[in-house]
Amino acid sequence: MNDEANFPPDWDYNPSGWSQRLPIVGVAIVGFLIALYLALYQWRVIGDVWEPFFGNGSRVILNSGLSRILPVPDAALGAAGYLADAISGVIGGRGRWRTMPWIVIVFGLMVGPLGLVSIILVILQPTVFGAWCTLCLASAVISLGMIYPAMDEVVASFQFLRRVKREGRSVWPAFWRGADAEN
Repeated sequence: MNDEANFPPDWDYNPSGWSQRLPIVGVAIVGFLIALYLALYQWRVIGDVWEPFFGNGSRVILNSGLSRILPVPDAALGAAGYLADAISGVIGGRGRWRTMPWIVIVFGLMVGPLGLVSIILVILQPTVFGAWCTLCLASAVISLGMIYPAMDEVVASFQFLRRVKREGRSVWPAFWRGADAEN
């Protein structure tokens, strides 16, 4: 379907199009399921965790003091983050970069920091714990893989808000109500 009416100025595609967002949402759901599985192990709902490559590594990582530094296991926080990514990814239509900039920015803020946390956790696995966790690594790859495809929509929303400001209109109403905001 030709979606050119929703292309940002000077763009040759729509960063808010479903073909752009649904793959990110699908990957977020996979990340959610992995993190939920790991959280169920950390909560002792399941007795063992699948680890095909690193022997006892997953148990070492998932039972570490770092994984329990907060009142909620870190995998549960990851599951919540992925779920928030998926939900914020499906809210709004094909023109949300200009009709709902707030949700696009929330989406970007959800995806970006989760990727950063994943990098830190991957670095800590061998350096602090001397172990690796296969599903933790898979989750990190998912987090990092979501960043780049999500950021184009964020860029389009910021460009829209910059145009609003350049036109002398108020950015705050445009941020919350998008192109339909009245001054």
